[in-house]
Amino acid sequence: MTSLAEESLLLKKTVILAIFSAVAVVLSLVESMIPLGTFMVPGAKLGLANIMILTCLYFLNGRDTFLLVILKTLLSAMILGTFSMFLFSLFGALFSFVVMYGLMKISGKRLSLIGISVAGGIAHNIGQLAAAGIIIDSLNIFYYLPVLMIAGVATGIVVGIAVRYLTNALGHMKMFAAFKPDLY
Repeated sequence: MTSLAEESLLLKKTVILAIFSAVAVVLSLVESMIPLGTFMVPGAKLGLANIMILTCLYFLNGRDTFLLVILKTLLSAMILGTFSMFLFSLFGALFSFVVMYGLMKISGKRLSLIGISVAGGIAHNIGQLAAAGIIIDSLNIFYYLPVLMIAGVATGIVVGIAVRYLTNALGHMKMFAAFKPDLY
């Protein structure tokens, strides 16, 4: 039997995940309207939805963040794309999640949110290239890696700065008081 406090915490966590999922999908929709691929590499994105992924990882736990990654990827793909887009997004998002989660677990406070975001941005691009390599059955796709790594660093910095401001603002809200992390 769960206590009222535990049920209240579970309800807050569910509401936070729902809000974060909705915002992540909206950020994916906004991002899809920005034609970055024509300037850099086909398929390049800003990674705006990662703002919500890293914020969730900051306040909640790995299991909750994994659920957010899956929800965001599925909903965004259903609204925006094709099955191949879903695979690229899924590979990138899962690899990015694993890297960011691992870094947060092992680094404690030694690595900033910006550093974790940069690593996540690079990992996302590597995951997408791996998916493309599997689909086209060629490793030649990795010739895009240097350009995508630069893009991952740049977008990771922007996302990390946004997450730093967002986590600071949310940390002052009563709803997030129970979820303040020990790490940061």
